[in-house]
Amino acid sequence: MKYLESMVGKTVDLDISGSIRRTGVLIDYGIDVVVICDGSNYLYVPVGHIRNVRQSTTSLSALIESEQDRVQTENDLSYHKILLESQSMLCQIFLSKALSIFGYVTHVYQDYFVFSSPVHHTLFIPNFHLKWLIPYPEISTAHTLAHSSHNTHLSPVKFARTFEEQLKRMIGSIVAFDLGSNPEMVGLLQNVRYHTAEVVTANQKQFYWNLQHIKTAHFADW
Repeated sequence: MKYLESMVGKTVDLDISGSIRRTGVLIDYGIDVVVICDGSNYLYVPVGHIRNVRQSTTSLSALIESEQDRVQTENDLSYHKILLESQSMLCQIFLSKALSIFGYVTHVYQDYFVFSSPVHHTLFIPNFHLKWLIPYPEISTAHTLAHSSHNTHLSPVKFARTFEEQLKRMIGSIVAFDLGSNPEMVGLLQNVRYHTAEVVTANQKQFYWNLQHIKTAHFADW
């Protein structure tokens, strides 16, 4: 990551997996995450999704001077640390062009985190699929709801350390993977084994989903 040192404080283009490009001033970076400011928000982008980074022909130089103190004071950044520090803070998470969600990180585990959304309630999200996170420390609640209104009434059942083990605990429940964007990903979670989730849809068709390609898991009774 040493090559990024010369770019700190300059405008960069990030090519992100999924044919996505984001432009902003490079504020800081860590072993597995970079931070850019696009003029309005700070984006924390896991390195694993960055296909290419280069100095941009677009200039956001007006931001550079005001961000120098932040560049000098932020150190030892990591993706895991960012998730931990964002807990209970309103955030926007971006998983794909069709999956951008506002809510709150409530728990962080080995390979996934638990996200509480006013719209979707409790979501289990594998770490790998997070393209970027935008924290909103100046905004305490989403949709102008009272702070107590957002979904924090999580199950008293202890969460598992891994995403696969958590899904195994939910066998027998109705699940919607990827927010139900595909009707074939909604149904009874019948089994989880060999890194595959078996889902039986309402019309009794069976589908076997590779866990590595599941971006979110939501259960009807949570």
